[in-house]
Amino acid sequence: MKSIVAILILATAVCSAEVKPKSLVTAARNQIGVTVAYDPAYRKLDYPGGDVPKKVGVCTDVIIRAMREQGIDLQKEVHEDMVRAFEAYPQKWGLKKPDSNIDHRRVLNLMTYFSRQGYAQSAVEKATNFAAGDIVAWDLGEGVTHIGIVSDKTGPKGTPLIIHNIGNGTQEEDILFQFHIIGHYRCKGSSSQ
Repeated sequence: MKSIVAILILATAVCSAEVKPKSLVTAARNQIGVTVAYDPAYRKLDYPGGDVPKKVGVCTDVIIRAMREQGIDLQKEVHEDMVRAFEAYPQKWGLKKPDSNIDHRRVLNLMTYFSRQGYAQSAVEKATNFAAGDIVAWDLGEGVTHIGIVSDKTGPKGTPLIIHNIGNGTQEEDILFQFHIIGHYRCKGSSSQ
């Protein structure tokens, strides 16, 4: 019991101590012009701290890279959580055990991890519910999911922009309400700076 409590305290402490929304947004924005292509190919990655080449990535890589700038390695965090509770994660890909090369690069797994950490927020589609540094996931239709980071900039109608990679490399665009929102997350302790 003590070890479970210690793990929960450590997980909350890591996030609340290190993730600052402005820094997260800046880290995501700094990927624009660096990650210039979308490439979902499976690759063998170093562990921990593994990454695909910076010029390519998928939507989850925007989140992973921005969080790493905050000192949080989602590859390691998701993998360790999946080792502890593999059955809590989607069993969509037919795996029998966690795979540190790909698990953190899947939207549904990040959604599960963020929910298990207590970061879930209301997904009500109202612009004022979304703050800079929040993470949003969408259902694009036909089982395709997507994820991005809420910017500190807004579009012409006051809707927060999203920093994401939906196919053309990392971009900052007005797409928050373009697709059906299926997840909204805010790292605890990240309501300022």
